[in-house]
Amino acid sequence: MATEAEANEGKSMASPLSHTSVVDERPLISSGLVYRLTSGAALLAALTVAISVGGHWLGEKISLAGHTTETKAIAVTIGEDTLHLAANTIRFPSERVDGAAERVDLYLTWPQMQGYSDADRLRFDDISQSSSLIFLQLSQSTMSRDMSGRLEPIYSHLIEGEAYAGPYGLAAHRLRADAGYNGEVLLTAPRAGEPDYVVRCILPASPALATSGDCQRDVKVGKDLSVLYRFSSNQLGDWHSMDTAVQSFVKARLEDAAGAGTPSVGGR
Repeated sequence: MATEAEANEGKSMASPLSHTSVVDERPLISSGLVYRLTSGAALLAALTVAISVGGHWLGEKISLAGHTTETKAIAVTIGEDTLHLAANTIRFPSERVDGAAERVDLYLTWPQMQGYSDADRLRFDDISQSSSLIFLQLSQSTMSRDMSGRLEPIYSHLIEGEAYAGPYGLAAHRLRADAGYNGEVLLTAPRAGEPDYVVRCILPASPALATSGDCQRDVKVGKDLSVLYRFSSNQLGDWHSMDTAVQSFVKARLEDAAGAGTPSVGGR
């Protein structure tokens, strides 16, 4: 017969074994922990996707840097003239709104006369390629004559010395130092049945030093619209075709006063 001590010893050994068996049957990872881990993983995945999408969107915005590929028509009224311009031809985002404006700034590829696009992105973003762009500023006329019309009454009195041969068959005229044109040269050329072509330029010492705005000329278009356009002196060889193209571009986008026809928008 077992003694009381032996019986007690058996009890003391049986109890721990029973306790151990209960512990072993519990799951190593509780359902609550699994839920928390799963939720955390899902949240992390969602955050990763959000960062990826947001980063892509932000990257696109940064790369556009104010440009747009949108070609929808913007109706802009300047003085007595209303124009319909493709959004991607308008240089500044703040000017891409319908309504009245004092002026609107455009930029176009030359000679295609197109606005910003993915295909031509580098021509707008890379300063070394900007000489292939022309920049237009449309505003209400403040003078009765455009640049060609000012040759005789104004510029002829500011010219110093004799004319000399300029680039691409143009005649070059030095302007007086006190005229306020800071080293600009006046270039002219006769045109059959039209006033002389006139443009002001800062001619660089070499073509490599040319900028996208070495030359500027203004013309009158529409009822009372002044179109000032700037371009690189490297493009002076196209002076005649460029002048025609600029005027045609603006005229094609003027709203007809009688409401007949639809103005061209273009812009790619």
